[in-house]
Amino acid sequence: MSATEPSKPTPPVPAPPAVPMPPKTPKPAAVTPAAPAPSPAASSTSAEWGRVSDDGTVEVREGDVWRVVGQYPDGTPEEALAYFVRKFDDIAFKVHTLEQRKQAGGASASDLAKQAAHLIDEATDAAAVGDLAGLRDRLNALTSSLSEATEQEAQQAKELVDKAIAERTELVEKAEAIAARDLSKVQWKQVTAELGELFDAWQAQQQNGPRLSKGISQQLWKRFRDARAVVDKQRRAFYSELDDAHKSARDVKTRLVERAEALAPRGTDGIPAYRTLLDEWKAAGRAGRKADDALWARFKAAGDALYAARAEQSAAEEAESAPKIEAREALLEEAKAVADESNIKRARALLTRIQRQWDEIGRIFPRDKERALDDRLRAIEQGVKAREDVDWKKNNPETKARANDMSSQLLEAIEKLEAEVAAAEKAGDKKAAKEAADALEARRAWLSALGG
Repeated sequence: MSATEPSKPTPPVPAPPAVPMPPKTPKPAAVTPAAPAPSPAASSTSAEWGRVSDDGTVEVREGDVWRVVGQYPDGTPEEALAYFVRKFDDIAFKVHTLEQRKQAGGASASDLAKQAAHLIDEATDAAAVGDLAGLRDRLNALTSSLSEATEQEAQQAKELVDKAIAERTELVEKAEAIAARDLSKVQWKQVTAELGELFDAWQAQQQNGPRLSKGISQQLWKRFRDARAVVDKQRRAFYSELDDAHKSARDVKTRLVERAEALAPRGTDGIPAYRTLLDEWKAAGRAGRKADDALWARFKAAGDALYAARAEQSAAEEAESAPKIEAREALLEEAKAVADESNIKRARALLTRIQRQWDEIGRIFPRDKERALDDRLRAIEQGVKAREDVDWKKNNPETKARANDMSSQLLEAIEKLEAEVAAAEKAGDKKAAKEAADALEARRAWLSALGG
């Protein structure tokens, strides 16, 4: 320093090294402690707790012992004490803030206890002038008041950790249960969704839940990861096989489409071949939704062209069949006389003529209309046939011979019974007369049934 330059105080040299300050912790928003008031250069407090020697050495009183805290050689004693009092005020401000945070609540008791312990270390042998012992007493009292809350927090934290372990274990067991299924028979979309939900839940617990010990966390994650690996391996194998099957089906269906489109020139005659191709299409399996939709659109268009040709042909045939339908309707009106004809031979002759004309008209389209007309004529034919069956049974020579033989026997029985009735009446035997009369009546009924 030159003689012309003003004298500048040299920064003091603390005797013991300063204890590092603990990291600052977030303070509650509602608590805004006031900044410490600046200490006067030579206050009664500084005089009570500190002194400065002639060589600038500063000491602080702790009980009955004076301890050197540093030197301030280039300043006045008041400036030296003021400097170290400010160091004390900084520590006191931290203690006051910590007390306010504890009083306000909401902060973790264990965090406050850790900060109090750091401040106790900082206030011990601190390079500062003030009631350091008083600060330590306040910090010790604060630590004592926080001890019970710290134990409660530790218990709660342990319960939360135990609960988190149980929840993650449940997720692991669910994942392992999925991996233990017969994965060759599962719905992969559903299984993937289930496993995805479990993984999302795992991540949510990992981000929002309490921190687990590294050993337990890694053990649970390994089980969960292994279960996922088993499922993922089977899923990849399934979709690989599915891709191969889709490719094979796609190739088969592509060839079927080409064959179906080649049937277009054949028109209606190509429909049977197209139906065969349709059966092959159903047996080819799935080729994937996108490919299936595109190929089916082409295959269906080829079939639509064939069926459109048949529709045109059917329309032309139906128009051509209109006069034939009218002719057959007229024959059916004429055939009504068959049922009214009492002579079975003339009825058969009339029906035969109508049937011959019916066949000469030829085929009718649409086929369902032809079937309806044929059914009406068939009903008339069945009526004639029923009448012929009855007539045959009635005029069959063998049947008539048996009937005549039975009639002769019944006539003989009737004559005999008539004689018995007359004899019984003559003898006055009413019972015998009644029995003979009942038998006679039965024989006469049988004879009437035979046409006698």
